[in-house]
Amino acid sequence: MKKPSFDEIYMELAENLAMRSHCVKAQVGAVLTKDTRIISLGYNGPPAGTHNCDEVWPEVGCPRDSKGSCSLALHAEQNAILYAAKSNISIEGCTLYVTLSPCISCARVIFTLGIKKVYYLNSYADYKKLPCDEGVDFLEKFGVEVVRYNKK
Repeated sequence: MKKPSFDEIYMELAENLAMRSHCVKAQVGAVLTKDTRIISLGYNGPPAGTHNCDEVWPEVGCPRDSKGSCSLALHAEQNAILYAAKSNISIEGCTLYVTLSPCISCARVIFTLGIKKVYYLNSYADYKKLPCDEGVDFLEKFGVEVVRYNKK
């Protein structure tokens, strides 16, 4: 029996976490790891204790901001990073697995906190119909290794 790689395990976990999202528009999951250990998990949605978009606005989702994005939601990687920070867990040198490549705002946070590698499954640019993946470009420009994960 072939054992799955850690990359396969963590990306599959990120995909499963995405199914926990209450977002009506997109479901995204993230797994933050260090030395083959899970540090933190996250999926996109409003801050804990507020509301669930699929229950409050089931047909249209939450109100949009000026760029057409969710005005209330935290991104999956933000939730994973914030939970680690809240738990006083250092994420410097970590690897992030996320089902949608980081937006430019998340990329800035990823770089600033010292995450060394990002695996992503789907393109944020394709999802938002943008000409390029700004977050990926930013991370690569400043030395963070970014890998588009190919499902086997």
